[in-house]
Amino acid sequence: MEFDIEEEANDFYNAYSGRIGFSIRKEYGNKVNGRITSRALVYSKEGVKGTDKRDVFRKTPRAETRTNCGAQMVLRYDKTKAKYVVSKFVKSHNHPFIIVECSHIMPSQRRISSVQAIDIELASDSRVPACNAYELMGRQSGGKESVGYLEVDLKNYLRTQRQNELLYGEAAWLVDYFETHACEDPSFFYSLQLDTEQMITNIFWSDCRMIIDCGHFGDVISFDITYKVVHSNRPFAIFWGMNHHWETAVFGAAIMYDETADSFVWLFETFLKAMSGKVPKTIITDQDATMAKALK
Repeated sequence: MEFDIEEEANDFYNAYSGRIGFSIRKEYGNKVNGRITSRALVYSKEGVKGTDKRDVFRKTPRAETRTNCGAQMVLRYDKTKAKYVVSKFVKSHNHPFIIVECSHIMPSQRRISSVQAIDIELASDSRVPACNAYELMGRQSGGKESVGYLEVDLKNYLRTQRQNELLYGEAAWLVDYFETHACEDPSFFYSLQLDTEQMITNIFWSDCRMIIDCGHFGDVISFDITYKVVHSNRPFAIFWGMNHHWETAVFGAAIMYDETADSFVWLFETFLKAMSGKVPKTIITDQDATMAKALK
């Protein structure tokens, strides 16, 4: 068996695995001067699961799926023929194959096409929940087994798209918006928290009116993080209170990456910095345990 390029071998093996009921993965590959000289493709049940110290503390540990199956195919580059050839092929399996009706759940057979991606993004833009969108895709395809991917793949695709948008679109626009307002209003305050990869995690901002209101009416503050979520599924939190007319006064706003104690600590410290160290006498929250830990 000879192949012009490695990708053709992968496509052949993927299609072959879909017909006989097993899924594959890339085990290893050797590269010399930028060219892949060998590649091993093994079955997904190859090897055994390593020991995990956390398993003893888990109530519902993951099921064991590997059976140390030895089926594999090894490709190597033949310089004399200038082609990739199969140097080793083991077809024996130590487990039953997956039936054809369940082949759509195998990882190597699950793909989201460009047309399906457009439908997924349209459903997301229309605020259709992922579970409902997947149900719709299944009915259009004549059954979920004909969709070509699982609901978890749909959710992963949407999460990846939102992360990319936040990285290259929304984040840059937001920083530019803050910088513009800071130039127009010297009292405008904003702060961004970055992670180890210099990615934006938590965002806080407060304008001149908010800071003045907090100075006058910030003795009692309500902090609400359950108000709503933004388009990227990040919690939108607000610091607010009441003025002397019993009207709602917003003191600050934030977009949170998560609801961990470290995020809350950064947010509360940033809020105090924005308000020139003015500490409220009373804070009303939803009694969240991590939030209470951060408040201390």
